Amino acid sequence: MAKEKVVLAYSGGLDTSVILKWLQETYGYDVVAMVADVGQGEDELAGLKEKALATGAVAAYIEDIKEELVRNYLFPMLRSGAVYEGKYLLGTAAARPAIAKRLVEIAEKEGAVAVAHGCTGKGNDQVRFELTVKALKPELQVIAPWREWEITSRTEAIEYARRHHIPIPVTVEKPYSIDRNIWHISYEGGILEDPAREPDPGMFRLTVSPEEAPDQPERVEIGFEKGIPVSVNGEELGPVELVLALNRIAGRNGVGRVDMVENRLVGMKSRGVYETPGGTLLAFAHRELEQLTLDRETYHFKEAIALKYAEILYYGLWFSPLREALDAFVAQTQETVTGTVMLQLYKGNIIVSARTSPYSLYHSDMATFESDDLYDHKDAQGFINLFGLPLKIRGLLSQEWKQPVKEGEIG
Repeated sequence: MAKEKVVLAYSGGLDTSVILKWLQETYGYDVVAMVADVGQGEDELAGLKEKALATGAVAAYIEDIKEELVRNYLFPMLRSGAVYEGKYLLGTAAARPAIAKRLVEIAEKEGAVAVAHGCTGKGNDQVRFELTVKALKPELQVIAPWREWEITSRTEAIEYARRHHIPIPVTVEKPYSIDRNIWHISYEGGILEDPAREPDPGMFRLTVSPEEAPDQPERVEIGFEKGIPVSVNGEELGPVELVLALNRIAGRNGVGRVDMVENRLVGMKSRGVYETPGGTLLAFAHRELEQLTLDRETYHFKEAIALKYAEILYYGLWFSPLREALDAFVAQTQETVTGTVMLQLYKGNIIVSARTSPYSLYHSDMATFESDDLYDHKDAQGFINLFGLPLKIRGLLSQEWKQPVKEGEIG
């Protein structure tokens, strides 16, 4: 009788290598390994299929989902303006539902009864993986070994691997945890757990330090169509190629580093250091183009929903009705967000040089301080009288109450 199957989100590192064997021992399942290529680099992907099979997997998949990640997750997120807590450009948060979706697809293909992941019980990623599974195929069992097994440390995991002859790299323990994809690299844990400790300058992989960036500014022009980036310096590029090109440009100019203490979904604060070079340029340029092409009320309301969109994505609710509804609103706002933005990059800084759009709402005749035929300065008096009427009434009544209107003093 054939064994039931579980599909494991596999990276080939210590944790998932041990988990692969542990699933066989604990549940008696045949294990199918699934590696998602999200742009972590050839070095991290090399030999993973062979390693998974050597560790006992009955099948192994290397799934290239970079195009899907950028087109269906990162670019919609970009159009929404979502930034978590003012800094985090949501690189890991956007990748997790894309990976989990492919995990579910492989489970369906293999006829598996369960999926498994190597996320810890303290992090956000366990939520993101499991909510995606619940939304897409709720009948699948989800196994989270870090919430079940008795292994409590890296040393114990290494010992388990040795007892079971699991091939693991013999390396010095990394002083922090790294997650990389085409959008960013995140660094957490280890030496970074002390918010008062400065990151190791040699840690960064995508960006040079501002001090080491060129002494001359570099200009880059980004073209958008309906809020989607389509070109760099006049050259049309596909989604993956465009992000990679901007990663190189921003990275060599020291742009895209963030160090923040964020509020995790599970309730604790954590310190994260991120490199998002190309994404930082795209978010900056997209915002500049929206300021040119969106009317005031739409722009202000969209700023408000961007905060909610960021929460939805950070909390793992990508496959939710609210995200779909917000995407419909965002798509409508982006109908006129077409044009180009010229940026100047200099030692970690971004300065906007120019923005152009066929849908620009900037009217030079209206904005000028010179005389014009479109704006009658006398109209402002009536506007101010009506706009300020509630304040005037309150001011008059406060005299009767003998309670003056307060200033903004602290006390």
